Amino acid sequence: MAENLYSSKQEYFHKGYTRSYEFRIKQLKNLRDEIKKNEEEIINALTMDLGKPIFESYTAEIGVVYQELNHTIKNLKSWMNPKKVPTPVYLQPANSYIYSEPLGVVLIISPWNYPFQLAISPLIGAIAAGNCIILKPSNQSKEIEKIISKIISNIFEDNYISVVEGSGSSVVTPLIENYRFDHIFFTGSMNVGKKILELSAKHLTPVTLELGGKSPTIVHEDGDIDLAAKRITWAKFYNAGQTCVAPDYLLVHESKKETLIEKIKSYIEKYYGNNPQDSKNLGRIINEKRFDRLISLLDNTNILVGGDYNRETRFISPTLVDEVNINHPIMQEEIFGPLLPILTYGDISEVVDIVRKNPYPLALYLFTKDRMIEHYILDNLQFGGGCINHLITHVANSNLPFGGVGFSGIGKYHSKYTFDTFSHEKSVFKSMGTIDTNILYPPYNERNLTLAKKFL
Repeated sequence: MAENLYSSKQEYFHKGYTRSYEFRIKQLKNLRDEIKKNEEEIINALTMDLGKPIFESYTAEIGVVYQELNHTIKNLKSWMNPKKVPTPVYLQPANSYIYSEPLGVVLIISPWNYPFQLAISPLIGAIAAGNCIILKPSNQSKEIEKIISKIISNIFEDNYISVVEGSGSSVVTPLIENYRFDHIFFTGSMNVGKKILELSAKHLTPVTLELGGKSPTIVHEDGDIDLAAKRITWAKFYNAGQTCVAPDYLLVHESKKETLIEKIKSYIEKYYGNNPQDSKNLGRIINEKRFDRLISLLDNTNILVGGDYNRETRFISPTLVDEVNINHPIMQEEIFGPLLPILTYGDISEVVDIVRKNPYPLALYLFTKDRMIEHYILDNLQFGGGCINHLITHVANSNLPFGGVGFSGIGKYHSKYTFDTFSHEKSVFKSMGTIDTNILYPPYNERNLTLAKKFL
C-alpha cells in the first residue's frame, strides 16, 4: 500500500502532468470550491475536536486559507515565470535566468491545534509549485482528519495527492524510512521535529520544521497598559492557548505589574464573563493527556486568576500565575494552554537574560513607545517573528515569511515563501555568442592573469 502510494505519485510527477500553469491553477480553484462546499462541516468538526468558537474556526482556519488561496491564484503566473538576472560584463554576451521547478513528491505532516489551516496552507504552496503530495493530518483531531480526507479524495486523483491516516509512529516513520521524499514539511513539537530530521537524514531529504518555543511578551514601563492587557488577553486565550505563537509568559516592568494584572482580569471578565466555563468564546483542550499535563503545571504555583477546570469537558479557565520561579516546570517547556505565568523586571537588560534561558522562541511581543527599547530587543534577541504593540497578527500578513530560528524551526513559509519552499531554483546561463576572448583557456600567461585581476 505505502509503496504504491509513493511510487504512483513519482510516476505521475515524472510524466509532467503537474508542471503547467493551467494544471496548477485548476487544482487550486478546485480546492477553493471544495472548501466552500464543506465550510459548515469543517466548522462542526472543529467544534467537536477542540470546542472552537465559530468565529475562531472561520477566521483562523478557513478565512486565512481563502486568503492564501486567493493570493496564490492571483500571483501564480508571475511566480512561475523565469526570472532574468544580471550577467557580469566579463561573461558577456549572455543572459542568466532562474527557473522555479517543482521538487517532486513531498510529504506534509500537520498538527492538531489548527488542524485544518495548518494542513491546507502548506498544501496550497506545494500544489502551486507543481508537486505531488502525501498529506498526513494529525489523528488527534479526528473529525477534521476525516473532513480533510474527504475533501482531498473528492477533487484529486490518488496518484497526485492523497491523505494517509493513523498515528505518526505507525504511518510517518515507515514512510520516511523507506521512501526518499523530495521535501518533508512538518508542523509540531520540537521533540518530534528532531525525530523527523533524524529520519530524513538517511535519504538527505530537505525538511521544513515549524516548531514552537516559549514566546515572551514584554510590557515596558512606557507601554500602553490598557492596550497591552486587551491584546494579551485575546492572544493568550485564543484557541484556549493552543497556538504555537501564543504569548507563553509575561515579562512586565515591575512598576506596571499590578496595573497590568488588574487590566487583564477585567478583560478576561469582559471577554468570557463571570463564569468562563459557560462562555461560547473559549475553546477546549484537545484531549485528556494534554489536559492532565497542563493541570500538573499549576502545582506549587500562586494562582491569581482562574485555575478552575473540568476534566470531563476538558475545560481550563483563563489562568494567571504570579511569582513564578524561572526553574519551575511551567517555565521549562512550552505551555500550550490557557496558563499565563507573570514575571517582572527592573532593567531591560534583565529581559534579555531571562529570554535567553529559553532561547530562540518562535515569537516575541513587545509593548513600548520607545524606539531605543524596540531596537535593543530586536538587536539582542533571536526569535522567529513577532509584533511591536500587538500579538500574533504577524502571521496573518501574507507578505511576511513565517518560521522559526534555532530550536523553534527550520525554514519558512506562507504565500510566495511556501511556493519557494516547495520549489528548486534552477540557475541557467545562456551564452549568446560564439566569439571567445580566450583568456579563460590554457595555456595561461601573464596577460590572462592581468585581465582576470581587472574583472575579478
